Amino acid sequence: MPELPEVETIRRQLEPRLVGAELVDAGSHWSSKFTPALEAVGSEIRSLRRRGKYLLIDLIGDDDTGRELIIHLGMTGRLAVSGPSDEPDLNDPYLRAWWRLDDDRIFTFHDVRRFGRIHCVESGEHSDIPTLHALGPEPFDDAFNGRDLAAFVKRSNRHIKTILLGQRAVAGVGNIYADEALWAAGINPATRRLSQDRAEVLVDTVRAALRSGLDHGGTTLRDYVDSDGQQGGNQHELFCYGRGGEPCVRCGTELRRRELDARTTTWCPQCQAR
Repeated sequence: MPELPEVETIRRQLEPRLVGAELVDAGSHWSSKFTPALEAVGSEIRSLRRRGKYLLIDLIGDDDTGRELIIHLGMTGRLAVSGPSDEPDLNDPYLRAWWRLDDDRIFTFHDVRRFGRIHCVESGEHSDIPTLHALGPEPFDDAFNGRDLAAFVKRSNRHIKTILLGQRAVAGVGNIYADEALWAAGINPATRRLSQDRAEVLVDTVRAALRSGLDHGGTTLRDYVDSDGQQGGNQHELFCYGRGGEPCVRCGTELRRRELDARTTTWCPQCQAR
């Protein structure tokens, strides 16, 4: 699933291409997961933001009503903008939604596995999107800090990796960057308690793992491509995720792999001893 670096990479690419454009027509797959795309017609795109793994497109209508077109890419979602001479292939089995811009360009959303989702809501009205409404702090904000993370872990009885994936302690972190951050911090993913000092280290390594993903255009393991159709490069920078059975680059111990709370997890039994 695209995580924060992948969604942010796409946001940065799309923003200069879409801001100021008006959505003059649209179409979608019949599923209610995608039909809200039609509700954005007649609006102008004012800005593109990201919250966790969600892309938020700020719209303004003819009546000056502010709305948000909210897109979650799911596992295999891809957003792109085509030229004015390109028509969307309505027979493409993976085309889930499209919008025609006022200069005849086409903004498209493809999703092979159909786990993505589209919403169109009044600005800031996220109460009907529980996973967005309940998101924790952004990882680069001051609200994500060692004191609050340690307190969150203390209130919970879940494993630290599961807490990172839960999106309430911090938004935007998924399986790849959680494994990388925990390895860098030397924290076992099955840990259930964390001192403030250790939590502060983990905050730093979460940010470093995400920053690496941003610097390299995201991580492509199988499906992810950016809005230009290009793969990310961060898969070549991973020290832990997906390397079960290989030697740890820090100590040489064979990395282990297991299912932890239904998520595949890789860690070093030496560097991340409990």
